[in-house]
Amino acid sequence: MSTPASRDASTPALELIDVRKRFGKTEIIRGVNLSVKRGERVAVIGPNGAGKSTLFNLVSGRFAPTSGSIRLHGESILGKAPYEISRRGLARSFQITNIFPRLSVFENLRCAALYASGQKYSFWKPLSRLDDLNDRTEALMASIELKRRRDVPASLLTYSEQRALEVGITIAGGGDVILLDEPTAGMSHSETDRFVHLIRTVTTGKTLLTVEHDMGVVFGLADRIAVLVYGEVIAFDTPERVRADPKVQEAYLGAVLAADASSQTPADGDGSGAAPRAGVH
Repeated sequence: MSTPASRDASTPALELIDVRKRFGKTEIIRGVNLSVKRGERVAVIGPNGAGKSTLFNLVSGRFAPTSGSIRLHGESILGKAPYEISRRGLARSFQITNIFPRLSVFENLRCAALYASGQKYSFWKPLSRLDDLNDRTEALMASIELKRRRDVPASLLTYSEQRALEVGITIAGGGDVILLDEPTAGMSHSETDRFVHLIRTVTTGKTLLTVEHDMGVVFGLADRIAVLVYGEVIAFDTPERVRADPKVQEAYLGAVLAADASSQTPADGDGSGAAPRAGVH
């Protein structure tokens, strides 16, 4: 297995080649080709039922593709279990928040960091004495802006704080390819703005692949956007080119962008011209 230092910068961080997934007679993913550069932020968008979650499940090893190839840093990960793929540098969050509700913020992060380090809990060596692990956990907690909530049980955090904690758990493993599944779902405008800033901060220098329905987040965060419709990528380009692509507008973005444009006229609001963040459900 290659290490980050030994990886060729020209090798894609993540590459899908003619990936297909069939459930029975129904083909959900239909020949997806996707090449994500190292350090790039890519958003996957598409209508409900387009296959976005299935695609994430294929990349993270929860599902095996029917055919095609998936490569992480140039190495095939076909047939690998999710934990094996994680060890190779890929980390994933889910649509539904996955945290330990009775553990504190610090304990949640330390559990993730402990697992990622390959260490095991030992009765003879309490976790409080693992200085490197605890220092790393403290730094991680500061990076997701939850230091003041250090000893609060995760169940008592606000929703956006729980999502931030999950992002912290996701990156605790040290993976350099991060998959975030609808990270801002259910957040208010102000929470979303803060969360996008947090995502930018904690993924600096890493490769990000995210599924997101909020078009404000997508166009503000992504370097490139992959548009998935009925299991096929119909466009993969910069936000500006995707926004202007007639195929994309017809298949997915037309109604969203039209609503966004109309909302900027004074007649539709208070005259400020501020557009609300568009979302597709």
